[in-house]
Amino acid sequence: MKEQEVIITQAQYLASAVTKSQYPSERLPEFVFIGRSNVGKSSLINSLTRVKNLARVSSQPGKTQTINFYELGAKLPGREARQNFYLVDLPGYGYAKTGKGNRKLWAAFIEEYLTTSQDLQFVCQLIDIRHAPMASDIEMFQWLVRRGLPVLVIATKADKLGKTARQKQVAVIQRALGVSDLSVLPYSSLKNEGRSDLLDVIGEALLK
Repeated sequence: MKEQEVIITQAQYLASAVTKSQYPSERLPEFVFIGRSNVGKSSLINSLTRVKNLARVSSQPGKTQTINFYELGAKLPGREARQNFYLVDLPGYGYAKTGKGNRKLWAAFIEEYLTTSQDLQFVCQLIDIRHAPMASDIEMFQWLVRRGLPVLVIATKADKLGKTARQKQVAVIQRALGVSDLSVLPYSSLKNEGRSDLLDVIGEALLK
């Protein structure tokens, strides 16, 4: 097992926002999490930070209705000073029972954030590894790519499948999104599998 070089030293919930005026005032590098409702965003944030219930896990899809900012501190290899940054949790998309008015409102403030943030490093798009990407997943991926936003696809709930089935599903995701050499990171929040890999990618971005 390789030694983990990026160490999360602190994590806290900072703010919820639906307008620009509610974003945190201090500018820090931002790493964004987006995905369909119930894909496991909150669980992944709790796994990544190792702070239980930092992000509230709900069995009710569509529970996150604001942009939630979490401030993290990390010890990076070769750096004395701790590096602070934000994890940004966006509301889940594609949940049918949400009213149309709400969906339009959410879409507007999500789009405003994604197209105006000057500190966004990359977007983590979460897709359930057990299923082929749905139309809303594909639309979101294409929307992000069209706007030139770097995307890391994270295949959640990886502990639900064996190694061979995982590889097969990663190929299904790559084909559905139309990028055969797309990097897809399998992640299990339950077992923290993929955690060190995701921290490495975040660390690389912070060291640039």
